[in-house]
Amino acid sequence: MAYLSENIRILRCARGMSQVQLAKALGVSKQCVSNWENDNVVPSIEMLEKIADLFSASTDYLLGRNSCATLDISALTAEQASHISMIVEDFIKLNNMQ
Repeated sequence: MAYLSENIRILRCARGMSQVQLAKALGVSKQCVSNWENDNVVPSIEMLEKIADLFSASTDYLLGRNSCATLDISALTAEQASHISMIVEDFIKLNNMQ
């Protein structure tokens, strides 16, 4: 389950969250988050769903079954969604140039 531990850490860090902040958001201890990220234990199915919801990611992404991350933009206007799409396209072009 190395994908899961790494993906939790990556998503937490990308949000600028500490392990303590993530633990508080999920209602667990900091030690619990540390254990997940160090691949000592895996979260329950219910907790996996909470983690996925918190990070707007699919459980397949967290488990490494799908390398494509998703972003829920359903609360945005069409114009805002269009702007997000353009930003993503710019990043893809930039990565392809490197």
